[in-house]
Amino acid sequence: MPDLFSTNASSRNILTNRITSFIRNDAVFRTFHYYLLFTYLGLSMGISGPTLPDLAGQVGIRLGQMGYVFLLSAFGYTLGTFLGGRLLDRFDGHRVLGIGQLASAVLIMLLPLIPWFWLFFAVVFIKGISDGMLNTSNTLLLWTHGEKAAPFMNAMHFFFGLGAFLSPFIVARLIGIPFGYRLAYWGVGLFGVFVGMRTMLLHGSPSQPHTHTNSDGTPIPVYYPLVIASALFLFFYVGVEITYAGWLFTYATTLNITNAAGAAYLTSGFWLSFTIGRLISIPVSTRLRPRAIITAGLAGCLFILVLLLVLPHSKIFLWVATIILGFCMVPLWPTGYTLAGQSMKLTARLSAIILVGDSLGGMILPWLTGQVIDFAGPTSMVPLVLASMFFNLVAFLFIIQLSRDRKTTGFAA
Repeated sequence: MPDLFSTNASSRNILTNRITSFIRNDAVFRTFHYYLLFTYLGLSMGISGPTLPDLAGQVGIRLGQMGYVFLLSAFGYTLGTFLGGRLLDRFDGHRVLGIGQLASAVLIMLLPLIPWFWLFFAVVFIKGISDGMLNTSNTLLLWTHGEKAAPFMNAMHFFFGLGAFLSPFIVARLIGIPFGYRLAYWGVGLFGVFVGMRTMLLHGSPSQPHTHTNSDGTPIPVYYPLVIASALFLFFYVGVEITYAGWLFTYATTLNITNAAGAAYLTSGFWLSFTIGRLISIPVSTRLRPRAIITAGLAGCLFILVLLLVLPHSKIFLWVATIILGFCMVPLWPTGYTLAGQSMKLTARLSAIILVGDSLGGMILPWLTGQVIDFAGPTSMVPLVLASMFFNLVAFLFIIQLSRDRKTTGFAA
């Protein structure tokens, strides 16, 4: 019997040592902080849709004009993404992320206090730049885990979905309290300050991989058509994600499908299904090839959007469509970015180009949707989202074809 106790104690010690070693592993510690950054990013982006009517009243403009929030935020996000990619070539990546996080957190707490629309939009733009710098977490995560990044990438975007799910839920709970939306913004901002301070203290920022070279030492040329196709893939996908999540509240309330609280819960339901799907996609990404995952996701999104186009006023179907759409969308961004990383060696510069596609997608379609809603009504949202998802499919087909062409022409990006 003593031998049995000794064996059990030894096994527990081995397990404890392995867990401790895993937690103290630099790669794991860094990855955990990247997840916190993306949780904040999800909270920050998910809060905008349900609070658009309150913000419009605060600054004294029409609801349709709030589409400029998406335009200016995404324009700043584009600049911030490009700036972050350039800064990664010159400075410690964790300092870049920490500064961007702290700036974003301070600015989001200012937004519900500004009564002048011009100053409000200026702060939205500058906050977009800060948020864009956080987008470089994708690059650092890819450099940290290399070819094994797929499940980690899906997990990081799971935390984005988690944050985006919590924001509308928090707003829904605060509806009815005078200026309750301000409390939501301030809570998200305080969380952002905490994460930013933690990120500033991180050490051991990963460095970019060496560029592939030929046998004679000359660098293999970059196959830019594949880079552009990857950027377009993210462009159209993010256009769908931000537009649907951002305008869903307005769509549901303006068409009298549900009341304000119900629409906030509907937006939260979208992000909940998004988050659950991300969680499921983590083990799936270790078993299926990226192409198969993207194909299934795109097919599901296109099918449900076509049905939503046919049944625009059904409350029950809007809930069903929203849940299924969120679930089908989840693997597209991280799997598409991982596919790009498998097809070419992503330096900071190339990664910045691809991520700019992400930023531009979050800028153009949400803004365009706001303009169209202003004169054509909220039903115009669905056909615009459907068209963007179709072009997302086209970009994916180009990626597949260009990857084959790259292999036959000798490019290895």
